[in-house]
Amino acid sequence: MELSLIIVSINPDVLNTLRDAMSLQESYRGRIIALLVISSIFLFFYIFYTQSKVENLRLQFDRLVRNLGSQDTEKNIEVLDMIKPVMVVIPAYNEAENLGELLPGIPKQIKGIGVGVLVIDDGSEDETFSIAAQTDGVCVVKNPINRGGGAALRLGYDILKRAGAHLCVTMDADGQHRPEEIGNLVLPILDDQYDFVIGSRILGHREKGSRLRIMGVYIFSKIISVLLGKKITDPSSGFRAFRMEAMASINLYEDQYHTSELIIEAVKKGVRIGEVPITILKRKYGKSKKGNDWAYGFNFTRIIIKTWWR
Repeated sequence: MELSLIIVSINPDVLNTLRDAMSLQESYRGRIIALLVISSIFLFFYIFYTQSKVENLRLQFDRLVRNLGSQDTEKNIEVLDMIKPVMVVIPAYNEAENLGELLPGIPKQIKGIGVGVLVIDDGSEDETFSIAAQTDGVCVVKNPINRGGGAALRLGYDILKRAGAHLCVTMDADGQHRPEEIGNLVLPILDDQYDFVIGSRILGHREKGSRLRIMGVYIFSKIISVLLGKKITDPSSGFRAFRMEAMASINLYEDQYHTSELIIEAVKKGVRIGEVPITILKRKYGKSKKGNDWAYGFNFTRIIIKTWWR
């Protein structure tokens, strides 16, 4: 790049070939226009190349963190003993107060099948780790830095695969999901109706919240339903359950706004998906980590497009 600029500065006539190739001989400042066009094309490819390298480094870093986390867990006999056939995975970032009320309400069994809890502390700065660790029957793993809910869940999935769990339930740590409804998600899978069940606030009930966000749920449900050819009423729900075996072939990459990625990839792989009604409560303590509604909507749209064209 630097060499090209030096050559052009010393001898601008080298641009004549480019100018002529673009039929700009008669144009005012044709050489400058030609230079701008070529520079823009070069810049576009350079940006694409740089983003590809950054994305590759991000994926390598993700694999490193996940491998370290899952290997440490594999060596911890106490944690492995807490892995049950049905595991509830909860990514948490500074949610100590909400977890203190949520965790004790999670059932120990569903239809006689053991239920365990795995909390992924995503680099919290409060008492999230200690609150989870002190709760009976809960195993907790800590990410050294905050990476996002999607990255935390991927670590959780890795641990469950290594430990041989059969069914995974994901729920938010903010207290908006009701633990007594976990069975509603799990039973259709145990009865072999579905491999993947999404908890839908649209089919169920929700306490009053942001109208803009609810409108976004409706809009995104229409978009995803059209793209997938399958009706999904709540594509942003973090309360879901799936059979680990059925999801083994699905590759996930997004650190944030990851819910749509999981749904789109699952449909592409032919996973049987269903929805059940759930209740969404208001957050009791703390603030949402999702950002403002407009930023959330923009990034959610970006992930839908990116995953669909992957």
